Amino acid sequence: MRIISYNLNGIRAAMSKGLLDWLGSERPDVFCIQESKAQPDQIDLSGFEALGYHAHLHSAQKKGYSGVGIFSLREPDNVVIGMDNPTYDAEGRVIRADFGELSVVCVYIPSGTTGDIRQDFKMRFLEDFLVFINHLRQTRPKVIVCGDYNICHHPIDINHPERQVGVSGFLPEEREWMDRFEASGMDDTFRLFDSAPERYSWWSYRFRARERNAGWRIDYHWATHNLHERLTGARILTEAVHSDHCPVEVDIDMP
Repeated sequence: MRIISYNLNGIRAAMSKGLLDWLGSERPDVFCIQESKAQPDQIDLSGFEALGYHAHLHSAQKKGYSGVGIFSLREPDNVVIGMDNPTYDAEGRVIRADFGELSVVCVYIPSGTTGDIRQDFKMRFLEDFLVFINHLRQTRPKVIVCGDYNICHHPIDINHPERQVGVSGFLPEEREWMDRFEASGMDDTFRLFDSAPERYSWWSYRFRARERNAGWRIDYHWATHNLHERLTGARILTEAVHSDHCPVEVDIDMP
């Protein structure tokens, strides 16, 4: 099973840049998106359906904001929208699909870059999301949690870390949360296969950041330890240019 996660920074904009052609070429079994920035009735799903994908979307109440979705070649056995938390669910941040014994959770963790209020909201979300995942694992022990975490875990995951002190996305408290997330029994799948520096998944549109590879690795697939032996690969698809992010992939053997 190939699982690709991609923050599209607007699904309609990405589609206008050739997203469907790219998806038809890659054909992942599961395609998770963040920042759809659209209501379901604003998204033309016919192109996805023509490629054989079943679509499940969770949009924010606010138009043009946030939103997540899971597209899959196989219809999921079960789909759960949200975290059963009205505050977060109003922002369209979490969707889950079950495929046999595997649960795929797609998350778009809030950004804190607009100021203290949203940074505080981000930290509350992180704590509640950890509880949510730990609770899920009691009944669904095999889980992959993919998406845009808006956090660089280690200095290797961000360009010039010495310049990023005090910047949201690389704050000590955010990175400490990710330490605890990892310690709870989760593996950063990309780092199981690639330990090289300068591997990024997001670049600012400013200052020719992508051209200079002045990026951040904030998009992940985290998998429960019990899936470790089934993982066969992980990579960052930097050639895809439909967004300020690029897709990230994990491959897993499934019975």
